[in-house]
Amino acid sequence: MASNEVREAEAAGPTLPQLKGKKATALVTAMTLLVLVPQLSSTMFAPAIPSIAESLDITTALASQVLSLFLLTGAIAGVVLTRWSDYLGQRRTIFILLAAFGVGSLLCIWSPNLTLLLIGRALQGAASAAFPLSFIVLKKLLAPKTFGLAVGTLTAINGGVAGVDAYFSGLLVESFGFRSIFVVIFLVAIAATIAVRVCVPEDNHATATGKMDWWGASTLSLGLLLLIAYLGQAPTAGWVSAVSLGCLFAAVAAFVAFWNIEKRRSFPLIETAHLRSRHVWPVIATTIFSLAGFVGAGGYTIVLLSQDANIGYGMDAAQSALMYIVPGALAGVLVSPLVGSVAHKFGWLRLLRSGLALTILLLVSVTLLRHNPTAIFFLMLLLGAVFTGIVLTNLNGLGVLLSPDDAPSALPGLNSASFGIGAGLGIGVVASFVNGTESGYVTAMWLSAGFAVLGLVASLCITPKAGQKL
Repeated sequence: MASNEVREAEAAGPTLPQLKGKKATALVTAMTLLVLVPQLSSTMFAPAIPSIAESLDITTALASQVLSLFLLTGAIAGVVLTRWSDYLGQRRTIFILLAAFGVGSLLCIWSPNLTLLLIGRALQGAASAAFPLSFIVLKKLLAPKTFGLAVGTLTAINGGVAGVDAYFSGLLVESFGFRSIFVVIFLVAIAATIAVRVCVPEDNHATATGKMDWWGASTLSLGLLLLIAYLGQAPTAGWVSAVSLGCLFAAVAAFVAFWNIEKRRSFPLIETAHLRSRHVWPVIATTIFSLAGFVGAGGYTIVLLSQDANIGYGMDAAQSALMYIVPGALAGVLVSPLVGSVAHKFGWLRLLRSGLALTILLLVSVTLLRHNPTAIFFLMLLLGAVFTGIVLTNLNGLGVLLSPDDAPSALPGLNSASFGIGAGLGIGVVASFVNGTESGYVTAMWLSAGFAVLGLVASLCITPKAGQKL
């Protein structure tokens, strides 16, 4: 460990002054614009898939790759680009991802076929690293209390802009076609680039010595791709089908290779000792299991139940979203900044565990009161406020605060990828049981609550680093 201490001391460099007042506000505004780029690139395209299919004369299944490919490449970018920023500096890395996003956007705007459109979406996926990078920048430049408020503000955007973005997307598609969405987001990216250039101080000093571990990054990225592919296809192909098991075994092999590479590298992507520590793996496990519980119930099961004319409430898709998605998203937007502003005072870990306990209680209540549409409305409203406002805000903050000192971007990147894995796990598992029967819905809801329980158990294993008060 002595070598680690030497590397940390060498990389420490000059400390950037903390920003206050108007400069702090300008920084948070710039980071908000930055994270809007990947967020809008995700949430605005689900309503546009039928239009993409019609315009390019392809099936909706092929058109849906426009969204899934963005999420896949985003998971990799969140790990690789975030860790690379320890060597390049966060500001410089942000400009790289914005440049990649800009090129991808132009390809998407002018693409005559699906192939070029998907290449453009793959390049746009680089912007997904904006979330962890923004949290790292805020941690460096803001006082602890202000950092918490900023994390809450950015977390409020994490699930979309209270459903308004999806509604606006529908209007754009109807009036100007699906390519207009790319134009709007490209303009947001230009605004974010200007804001970062003006409001984020120069930060070209590396926080890590040596060189980027590309072998480790490659094997970890391959493992993540295969794992996400397994979670995506297993519900339809079968969890133990030959193809699914092939993806799973290949993912495990890639993760084993990653572990062995990290043990031998002088400058690893992340030390295996850190991965084994209770500062790192419990945060990742908490993110995966808690997201699986929340998305499995709130983002999938309840939505399908509300649209089921036989067992559920017989709503159409618009009514379902308006009743059970938008109110919770809006509540999360309002609560997240408030929670972030008091996290430093009340304790990040205490708030996280309290939020998870409330999430479990709400998921159990949703299961028991599933036949009462009005009760479900209020429960989903509270679930959005609690999970987005409390759980996600504190998970994002802890991802930065508990990252190893010699790899400050490692845990935020891994935690960012864990969001997608958790969502995929939750939907993949419950989709196997939601079959239009009463018992199927009930099983899916109890499984979602069980995932949340596992998230709470994992959170109890998190310990602060030496000298930290969390």
